[in-house]
Amino acid sequence: MGLSVYTDKDGNKAVVPPEWTVSAVKKENTIWGKNLGLVIYRIPKEKICDIDWTNPDEVETLKRTYDQLVWTPVSLLEANGTLDGFSFNEKFGRRNLQDDEFSKSEFHEELEGDLALEKESVDKYGGYYSTRYDVSKDIETNRPRSIKGAMPWVNINETTAERIAKTLVEREKVNMHLMYGAEYDTREEWVKETETMTLKEITEDSTKWGNHWNTESSPKKVVETGSREEWCANNIYDFAGNVDEWTQEQNGHSYRAIRGGNYYYDGDDVPVAYRNALWYYIYKHTTGFRATLYIK
Repeated sequence: MGLSVYTDKDGNKAVVPPEWTVSAVKKENTIWGKNLGLVIYRIPKEKICDIDWTNPDEVETLKRTYDQLVWTPVSLLEANGTLDGFSFNEKFGRRNLQDDEFSKSEFHEELEGDLALEKESVDKYGGYYSTRYDVSKDIETNRPRSIKGAMPWVNINETTAERIAKTLVEREKVNMHLMYGAEYDTREEWVKETETMTLKEITEDSTKWGNHWNTESSPKKVVETGSREEWCANNIYDFAGNVDEWTQEQNGHSYRAIRGGNYYYDGDDVPVAYRNALWYYIYKHTTGFRATLYIK
């Protein structure tokens, strides 16, 4: 089974990788709109026909059982990102949302390896997929998952997260890797342009969009993925908090950018756009990761 192309009710398109199924839930199969996003599930072919997508309980079971990815529609965005660190004329690229310095000695990201290949894919297909949830570990197989109701995979350093992210999906026509800064910021731009979150909520105060210390009824600990519907933006759960996330964006030679906030800090101190550079071998119980899939 090869690639397929999905067209939503508005005529927007997304490529769908082999062995993945587009959700039939209205909020999950529209590519562009406020708090909307295209979700694909890795459901065995023989089970697809038996699904009642109108049954909320059955959909909830799907979320907790099968891996899910969300499409970022890059081709629909404004060209205000950067891949070279200087020219903000790319739809796919980093955004300097909190006056972070992009330079060889500060935050930087070379257009090479997986990132260069993904740029080619984005130019060809118009977008990319990333995990709907922070990556978790299957308790029976120890394999990475992107499902609801699992504890995020934390206490993992950036090097190990890079290795694990590649194994979430292993197929000839696709590639998975630990999220880059360009992917993280492009996803933020999408949420902003669809008016799901305001620029202020992204850059200054993300309290209501994730699990933070000052969140209303905060659990004040790391909780399971997808614990609250209000922590979901464009079908991406725990968008701004619970755990912060490793990326492959560098700061100097030995440091990597951790993005967003976690439960231990207030959402107005570490909003979703926040960058923090840590040595890439550091382990933290508040730091997890997401993975990105692109079509070869």
